[in-house]
Amino acid sequence: QLQLVESGGGLVQPGGSLRLSCVASGFTLDSYTIAWFRQAPGKEREGVSCISSSGGSTKYADSVKGRFTISRDNAKKTVYLGMNYLKPEDTAIYYCAARRGRWLTACFTSSFDSWGQGTQVTVSS
Repeated sequence: QLQLVESGGGLVQPGGSLRLSCVASGFTLDSYTIAWFRQAPGKEREGVSCISSSGGSTKYADSVKGRFTISRDNAKKTVYLGMNYLKPEDTAIYYCAARRGRWLTACFTSSFDSWGQGTQVTVSS
């Protein structure tokens, strides 16, 4: 059974940093594209970042470019989302998702096989 568990969320002041982790179990991570999505209260879910199975390709939403960094360690079955210079508008529940198969440029609109339960990120002074 494919399972993803996110961690690392919390309360941080504007301008601060967090690193989210997404740990996979029940499958070998190195065959999967992994994405981070987020959903703020009253808003639709939006794609934040994607990374290909090898880590060679990445994609970021315009709103986080230059501030967030996605990376992966397939040996540890873990994908990370480093978040710097956080803003109040980054407040949301962050989810990771896995999709088996080749890299797609339109990562955020592709179909994902498994989703985690989410971790809350709150940016507030």
